Amino acid sequence: MKVMHPTDPSSAVRSLLDEDARTWLDGAAAAVAADAAAIRRLFPAVRSHCGRSRLDAHWSVDEAARAVLLTALPLRGAALAGEVGPLYRFGDPAEQRAVLRTLPLLDLDALALPLVREALRGNDTTLIEAALGPYADRHLPDPEFRQAVLKCVFCEIPLDRVHGLTGRADRELARMLADFAHERLAAGRPVPTDVRPVLHAFPDVLTPRLQLVFEALEEEA
Repeated sequence: MKVMHPTDPSSAVRSLLDEDARTWLDGAAAAVAADAAAIRRLFPAVRSHCGRSRLDAHWSVDEAARAVLLTALPLRGAALAGEVGPLYRFGDPAEQRAVLRTLPLLDLDALALPLVREALRGNDTTLIEAALGPYADRHLPDPEFRQAVLKCVFCEIPLDRVHGLTGRADRELARMLADFAHERLAAGRPVPTDVRPVLHAFPDVLTPRLQLVFEALEEEA
């Protein structure tokens, strides 16, 4: 049984596709439901049949269509992880983003964390952002979550794209971001403004220098 999530795009993508593309996707999903191995040949073919335009702020059409195929898999737990893992590892970046975005919709528990970690080790910012969705929020251990947030700051990925940051931010993350801010100041570089909410939530990590910097930024805003 799959785990549903509010961002499940299956209805939205079907309503956007033309009749030919919708017919192909419905047939492909039925084929995957009947035989899980069918996804290996159908997953890479999605873009040529369904296109690659934006569906909404979270999904592209091809990502959403691939999510339809992934959620059609008649598997769960380790068997599901065993089918999804190769789709990620042997896929192109578009296929990898689709896998990462669909993880919250699948009955995997923490079994797909290796895929999240693999994405976070890389330098593709689109994969890092896709990896830090509801699945990582739910399963990524605190030390790794903190490092992922810090990597976002280094890679200039806006922190409002990190799912669950407000709930998971703690004093240790605030301290790490404060240290990063001081390194930026020492190098004569600007401090990213989106670190301020985390730092302000733990004011004891704010030094007088950082307070002055943030006050100046607020006056400029």
